[in-house]
Amino acid sequence: MSRNQDSTVSRRKEILQMLSEKGEVFVEQLSENFKVSEVTIRNDLDQLEKKSMLIRARGGALKMETGVGIDQRLADKNRINFPEKSKIGRKAAELVGESETIIIDSGSTTAEMVRNLPELQDLTVITNAMNIANQLVSRPNINVIIPGGYLRKNSISLVGPLAEKSLRNFNVDKAFLGVDGFDPRKGVYTPNVEEARLNEIMIEVSREVILLTDSSKFNKRSFAFICAVSEIDKVITDNKIKDEDRKKLEDEGVEVIIV
Repeated sequence: MSRNQDSTVSRRKEILQMLSEKGEVFVEQLSENFKVSEVTIRNDLDQLEKKSMLIRARGGALKMETGVGIDQRLADKNRINFPEKSKIGRKAAELVGESETIIIDSGSTTAEMVRNLPELQDLTVITNAMNIANQLVSRPNINVIIPGGYLRKNSISLVGPLAEKSLRNFNVDKAFLGVDGFDPRKGVYTPNVEEARLNEIMIEVSREVILLTDSSKFNKRSFAFICAVSEIDKVITDNKIKDEDRKKLEDEGVEVIIV
């Protein structure tokens, strides 16, 4: 092994050790610590992500948790693949029409959608996500309905029997769902069973189901199954989606929108 290769391996080991201790690292800080360029650090992080040893986030990286049941905090999710989520959110907002009633699920990508909702004169939003409801407080022409339930602090969302019973009372034009895992051959997943159950009901009461997911969620499964691919009408994702995944979805009759 050459001296350059040896220093690269050593640096990457140290980066992983820092991640293990701190939970997150930042490009600028690592560049200063190791006396190398930010380009070199980004390459290190990209290579480690390809080996599933960390999660790339805006300006740095997050510790890679293990296990299908990992339920990340919303604050952590917000930092992961932010540019892609922002584009996906803007595109999803364009699909909202005048006088519609829509469901917006909790999640970091759906929050980006809410930030970009058009200035409609009449729109009703049903959401179990407290952070999304808070964003809509200043929008006088948007009617906000929040189902009952108890608060899940990881996702800042309401779940449970009260929320489920409340949602069953509605008929909705569109449901916009964020996900933690999406297998184009099997379906949609989330780490939490109660979130999964509520998502099932959102799908049942909606005429059209639109999935918002960046390509990093593809071919990943989580603990709880939400629905099969056949129950999804549209998927909005980024241009890193694999050709075979796109073809599989289109063969199942799902419209794939790439941003």
